[in-house]
Amino acid sequence: MNVTTNKTLFEQIGGMTAVDATVDIFYTKVLADDSISHFFRWTHMKSQHAKQKAFLAYAFGAPLNYSGKSMRNAHAHLVERGLNESHFNAVMGHLVSTLQELQVPEELIAQTGKIAEGTRNDVLG
Repeated sequence: MNVTTNKTLFEQIGGMTAVDATVDIFYTKVLADDSISHFFRWTHMKSQHAKQKAFLAYAFGAPLNYSGKSMRNAHAHLVERGLNESHFNAVMGHLVSTLQELQVPEELIAQTGKIAEGTRNDVLG
C-alpha cells in the first residue's frame, strides 16, 4: 500500500539518527571491500564520516545547507587514481545493502538509489 506523504526522504528514513547509522555501517562495508578500500587509504575517516553525513542529510531533504565541495571537485583526485564505473557500482551496492540491513523500506531505498545515481556523472568527472 502506497501512502502519499509530505515528509522528506530524510524524515521518512528516520532523520539524522538513521543517516548516522547508515554512514557508519556503509563505511565499514566500503573499507572491507578490497576493490575500493584503497581509495580511502589516505583519508581521515572521522572527517569523511562527517562530510558524508552532511551530504546525505542534505541530499535526502534535511533542512540544512550543504557547503561541501561539489561532487566533481570532491572526487577529481580519485578519478585521477582510476575511479571508474565499477567502483561507483560497488559503492552503490554497499549503500543499498546498508539500507537493507537497517530495514529501510524498499520504496525508500529506491528513492535513495535514484539520488545517488544522479551523482554518477559528477563523481566520475
